Amino acid sequence: MDLERKRDIMEDLHDFVAGKAFYQRTGRAWKRGYLLYGLPGTGKSSMIAAMANFLSYDIYDLELTKVLSNSELQDLLMRTSSKSIIVIEEIDCSANLCNRSKVPQDLARWSCSDPGASNAALGSEDGNNNPITLSGLLNFTNGLWSCCGSERIFMFTTNHIDKLDPTLLRSGRMDMHIYMSYCSYPALKIPLHNYLGSEAEDLGEAVAASELREVVKKAKMTPADISEVLIKNRRNKEKAVSELLEALKARAERNEKYGGLRGERELNGEEEEEEQEKRALESPKDGSHCDTDSRKKVEDDEAEKAK
Repeated sequence: MDLERKRDIMEDLHDFVAGKAFYQRTGRAWKRGYLLYGLPGTGKSSMIAAMANFLSYDIYDLELTKVLSNSELQDLLMRTSSKSIIVIEEIDCSANLCNRSKVPQDLARWSCSDPGASNAALGSEDGNNNPITLSGLLNFTNGLWSCCGSERIFMFTTNHIDKLDPTLLRSGRMDMHIYMSYCSYPALKIPLHNYLGSEAEDLGEAVAASELREVVKKAKMTPADISEVLIKNRRNKEKAVSELLEALKARAERNEKYGGLRGERELNGEEEEEEQEKRALESPKDGSHCDTDSRKKVEDDEAEKAK
């Protein structure tokens, strides 16, 4: 992660830990919520571990599919200790808590005539597929349940922020949204130093730092991809850097060949972050619900008929 963003997160964590008097004075529950989102391999799980080490907090890894009811979810929260991080990884696929604004119209009409059937389909204590309701999860993170105890951090991760229900993203539930992006040049300096004991500007004859700076932006490789190249050659610094440069160039060429204009637009992580946030927070207008897979199937059928 870029050092500037890393400092911002560390300062936020420090303010939280030192904020007991502030939370008491304002009457707020002493808790904080973070949402880590981005592609696989961008370091979301590593970030959670780093935050726990930084704060010396315990970690509770909550698997929603193993929880039988909202009441059991409440009981689990009561059993957690202060100075802890409660983690729900891959929130978009760990439970059937889909974006309600994208529910098909026929299911929405069904829910009006048969609320019990709707609860079973969308996730409720009476449904077999998902025993936890969305409201139960919201109470867990920001309702009366979350006020029991103090100095807790709630941490969600997802690869697809646009699949989350907007109610999970509102202010007060997830206080800080952290976009985990591709590895930039400032961030690349960290694994180079950790794995090879080298600074990016002191790589020897294997590669020029300026060349590395240029290609890493176009390559759009995740920290996991880069670490894999470095760790297998960590005993040979020049070979590690040389292979890394080759991998970066190959990925950059592939992106340029197949990425087109979109690939160029996504080179800027901030633009991709804004686009993901916009897709997640926008609610479709009435009558605009559309199932992407169904639409694609219709288009394919029409193309086949045209042939």
